[in-house]
Amino acid sequence: MIQDKDLDFLKTCSHQELDNLVHLLIYDKDQKKRVSQSLSKNKLYKKHAPNHAHYTDAIISEIQRYGGNTIANILRGGKGVLYREILEDVCRLYKIQYNKTIETEALEELLLLNILEHSLEKMNEAQRKELLHTLGVETTSFSNKAILSAVQIAFRANGFTSYKLSVVVANSIIRQLTGKGIAFVGNQTLTKSLSILSGPVGWAITSLWTVYDISGPAYRVTVPVVLEIAYLRKEHQIKKRSLWYRIKHLFKSPFNG
Repeated sequence: MIQDKDLDFLKTCSHQELDNLVHLLIYDKDQKKRVSQSLSKNKLYKKHAPNHAHYTDAIISEIQRYGGNTIANILRGGKGVLYREILEDVCRLYKIQYNKTIETEALEELLLLNILEHSLEKMNEAQRKELLHTLGVETTSFSNKAILSAVQIAFRANGFTSYKLSVVVANSIIRQLTGKGIAFVGNQTLTKSLSILSGPVGWAITSLWTVYDISGPAYRVTVPVVLEIAYLRKEHQIKKRSLWYRIKHLFKSPFNG
């Protein structure tokens, strides 16, 4: 594993929170083990799975390994690349313009907004209204431009809006690839809307795979993994802000068991 500050927060996640990420790394859409994966062969995985919090270093290493191409990884002695490089690679696929000095979280938000933009083209007016209601965003127009502008303003004013969008996107990709949604409890409006919005958002993500799968099938791993990490980062930050989270971590066990 390469020391990776952008993935350090995964070491504080519970095994339940890491479950979908591990599934994406190991299994393909047909629920068969990926030929290129090595995580399930790791001795710590074999010993502790499904308590993923016992082998977060192995999870991080697997993410980094998928990020580099096979030849480059061999030349690196089997090591991969930092998460930031993987994220930037995915953003280039989406043709996202960004400043190199932008924070990783902010770059993930640009990716989420870009996926939202593509998704809006697949949504009817009822779905657009449902999306805005889910995100808690108000606008008098339901055009792509008006919605994106309203969501961007909400991003700057309220971090919870970007969190909710990350939940919608992550749920879409997880449902597509595993047949189940993410484990989310607490906001009934959000939970109800996930199934409604998963189709249009999922189509936007799948369209990217369709275009690039010929030249780079690894994107079927790195794209959903990056989106899941973006969601987990938001989830981590939301919990960190809560009083209960701070109290709980005073007595936190080494493995979040």
